[in-house]
Amino acid sequence: MNLLLVIAVGYLLGSIPWGLWLPRWWKGIDVRKHGSGNMGAANVARAVGTRWGIGVAVLDISKGAAAALVGLAVAGSLGAVVAGAAAMVGHYRPLFLGFAQGGKSVATGLGAALAVAPLAALCVVLIWGTLFIATRYSSIASLTSSVALPLLAFTFGAPAPVLVFLSCAGFAVIVFHRKNVVRLIRGTENRFGFSRRPWDWRTPRAPQAPPPPG
Repeated sequence: MNLLLVIAVGYLLGSIPWGLWLPRWWKGIDVRKHGSGNMGAANVARAVGTRWGIGVAVLDISKGAAAALVGLAVAGSLGAVVAGAAAMVGHYRPLFLGFAQGGKSVATGLGAALAVAPLAALCVVLIWGTLFIATRYSSIASLTSSVALPLLAFTFGAPAPVLVFLSCAGFAVIVFHRKNVVRLIRGTENRFGFSRRPWDWRTPRAPQAPPPPG
């Protein structure tokens, strides 16, 4: 019964589509019609600006962490990983959007990892940030981090349920990014451009053609 409870709570928390709601409430923008069409923080940053992308990332991390912490309080370490997994499922197929396509669960999974394997998760935050700044591809940073997280958790001595969860979560993130992998191979993946204004990191726009003479 306790596990069923934490699954339900985790799924409901994960289903909160902050990446859709915040831009719609404050900017009147549906991010699904911009960029990659994804509701993750990266596409929110492309559509409405970096400050909004950061806000969505923090909220998505928070809901993953909250789900895992509720699971930990109710049903111990097993409850934490089950609730964290449910939150990732909720983010990917949110109830509040009629089970339509959601985000790729990177930030939500990271939040759950912060609750069950904090040292490994903090290291992965550094890895993600370094790769993102170096390559300007959020997909490369996310794919590498999904592989690194269970390995780091194993190094730090995480228990077996946590390692299984992080390994499965990492595999799921890779599967969710399969279209990004194809675009990376083809050289068509969305890439961020860094301007002098740190709150305006967006996908570079193609230069406009000069007006015709006369």
